[in-house]
Amino acid sequence: MNTHLKCTGYEPTLGLNRRSFLQRFGGGLGGVALANLLQAESGKGLHHEAKAKRVIYLFQSGAPSQLDLFDPKPRLVEETGKELPDSVRRGQRLTGMSGNQASLPLVGSPFKFEQKGQSGQWISELLPETAKVADDLCIVNSMYTEAINHGPGVTFMQTGSQFPGRPSMGAWLSHGLGSLNDNLPNFVTLVTKGKGGQPLVSRLWGSGFLPGKHAGTRFRADKDAILYLNSPNGVNREGRRKMLDRLRELHDLQLQRTGDPRLETRIAQYEMGFRMQASIPEVTDLSNEPDSTFSLYGEEARKPGTYAANCLLARRLAEKDVRFIQLYHPGWDQHGGLPGGIRRQCKETDKASAALITDLKNRGMLEDTLVIWGGEFGRTNYCQGSFNPNNFGRDHHPRCFSMWMAGGGIKSGTTFGKTDDYGYNIAEDGVHIHDLHATILHLLGIDHERLTYKYQGRHFRLTDVHGHVVRPILS
Repeated sequence: MNTHLKCTGYEPTLGLNRRSFLQRFGGGLGGVALANLLQAESGKGLHHEAKAKRVIYLFQSGAPSQLDLFDPKPRLVEETGKELPDSVRRGQRLTGMSGNQASLPLVGSPFKFEQKGQSGQWISELLPETAKVADDLCIVNSMYTEAINHGPGVTFMQTGSQFPGRPSMGAWLSHGLGSLNDNLPNFVTLVTKGKGGQPLVSRLWGSGFLPGKHAGTRFRADKDAILYLNSPNGVNREGRRKMLDRLRELHDLQLQRTGDPRLETRIAQYEMGFRMQASIPEVTDLSNEPDSTFSLYGEEARKPGTYAANCLLARRLAEKDVRFIQLYHPGWDQHGGLPGGIRRQCKETDKASAALITDLKNRGMLEDTLVIWGGEFGRTNYCQGSFNPNNFGRDHHPRCFSMWMAGGGIKSGTTFGKTDDYGYNIAEDGVHIHDLHATILHLLGIDHERLTYKYQGRHFRLTDVHGHVVRPILS
């Protein structure tokens, strides 16, 4: 039985004891046996057959405008400048940024949409590269959330709750499924360097009340991808190895007296750190990629910390069987100057996002890698601030927005869900954030109602007490 899937408030010691035994059983042979054990344990005890082994989540922080990217509304274009009808708004609350406006003029998208691929997916002219992989995508136009501001919205999307303190999705998967590799973190976070926008804080990829080892590890776009990983000057690798061996002996003595499983966790973390001193530089060094790779992802991929470089690094991490890879790209919060702002954002992300799909597919990895693209909510169909059809902004809109997914058991070439003619309310097949999370877990072989963790007397889960698997989008 896979101990990771037990409903428990503590980390079971069985797997860790075996790991500890193997670590003591000679360097080379023990390392090989340990890797094989981890591979075997990670595939046992799933609730059902998994379609995906890993996830790459391309999070577009700030909320992209669905009306200008994936959800065309001819009627909205025709009625640009007219007032938002009360029959459409239905008295729903607005943010404080536009709720006090005397007028809420409708504004249609100034960008052209075309049906792309054999599947005929509607995609904006802003995303010409994404349009080329239209037949690999499932576009969901009926996402919705209760969160109306960025802090709660991003937290909800990442953790299943609007309130800080819950484990992130990647942490839940690490806890539930274990690791597929022995030399890299199970959950890696990458943030585009040098972008402004809404703040992104570490709790968004944190472990919450789960053990800290399940938290995401942020890779920085600097000489040291992980802070404090490398040994200080004057300490070579052989010396580091001897120090860890002596430290492990001391921990073993204390473990015999106390039986505290946290000691084994600490030993495992020290050993992982030692292995990462070699594995991290290898996986983050893009210099060995051929020119054809940079032609695919774009020349920006040569610059560490760009979105393109992070997409390429995500593929390399996926090849090394990192379980959950989270990219954050801020800057989609266009309350004003949307036409120019969204053009810049699409130019930064379109080519690399599509390249990632193509690259994974060419390598035979897309079928068991789930790729997700989207933000925390959508944007309004009316203009925020003074009305100018050529230079307008859109406010936050939680009632409906768009995301896309590809690979990993998702039905390709599909558009799911519909919004009304004004792009304000969902007309068919709404997908709540809890439903999205339930579906992601399902694709990874997990019943979202059974992956729980007891904390403060209650069994918590990623989907709280909600969520349904969206089966029509499954292949």
